Amino acid sequence: MSRKPWDLAFTAEPAEVAALRRVMRLHLGIWGLHGTVDHAQLCVSELATNVITHAGHGTPATLAVSMSGTYLRIEVHDPDTRALPTLLDADSESEGGRGMALVDAVADRWGVQLRCDRKVTWCELATGLATPNGHVDSPGVLRAETLLGVYSSAKRPWRPGSHRLASGMAEDAAIAAIADFLHWLRVHGYDADDVLDRAQTRFEVEASATTGGVG
Repeated sequence: MSRKPWDLAFTAEPAEVAALRRVMRLHLGIWGLHGTVDHAQLCVSELATNVITHAGHGTPATLAVSMSGTYLRIEVHDPDTRALPTLLDADSESEGGRGMALVDAVADRWGVQLRCDRKVTWCELATGLATPNGHVDSPGVLRAETLLGVYSSAKRPWRPGSHRLASGMAEDAAIAAIADFLHWLRVHGYDADDVLDRAQTRFEVEASATTGGVG
């Protein structure tokens, strides 16, 4: 799965924070990184709020998201190079700095880069990926990919009973295989419902052709 970097310009306002969280959830769903969504949304909220608090309302900023190896990298760019994020105890009574304490608690690493025209506050989250373009391993997904390999190379169709499986066991195996493929479709960003509809349509057409259109 290709996970291309993307960025989104926004204005530092409280109303924009919720929109950024929704965009993050959408993109991570497409990337198959569902297990990272909650922490990523928290980090986006805190980094964007940090701009509002320290750079001021209405400040133009940019959210940039990419893969850093197998880590998810979240950056927020803003033009104020004077206001640096501070880190205080999350239980502190002070309003400033608690947001970065939350980022520090959930992110694997974070930092600040000063450039000539802007500040970049970033954090990285572990994704559980084996490779940057891979997927988060799960038994269902791995089984589905094995089945895909077997299916593409098989010369003879598998039939219930060929391995002394009772019809009930064969049905259970077929249901498990379909469920595994749905897992595979989800982590690769496909719409499983759409694929199921298309598969049903194809099945009905092929079944009709096989039976000669007799109901």
